[in-house]
Amino acid sequence: MKPESLLKDFSQTLSQLNDALQVTANHDVVRAGCIQYFEFTFELAWKSIKAVAEQEGLSPGASPKACLRTAYSLQWVDDESIWLEMLDARNRMSHTYDAKEALKIYTRLPEFNKSLRNLLLSLEGRV
Repeated sequence: MKPESLLKDFSQTLSQLNDALQVTANHDVVRAGCIQYFEFTFELAWKSIKAVAEQEGLSPGASPKACLRTAYSLQWVDDESIWLEMLDARNRMSHTYDAKEALKIYTRLPEFNKSLRNLLLSLEGRV
């Protein structure tokens, strides 16, 4: 997929995540929806990194972790640890569901959202 198309989708899902985080989470369904938006947004984030890096003639690797490390080495993201935490959170929610883990991840979403937004701005400046 072309970087422009991925970035457009990334921007849209990030906006949806941001909107969802504005809703008072007084029910598990709301929290679960926010986590799902995070998962979609994270997927588009690492795929956008890959596409932009490839457009620039780089070989970022095929895995999310490799792409995140590439983004960090290129200074497209400034905190590798939060991105690795996001990857771990995405993996935990994609492969298992534990209500306590979900609540922990939900509480981290505002910070994840900020890092995702910073990446989007960085990548948009490159395309």
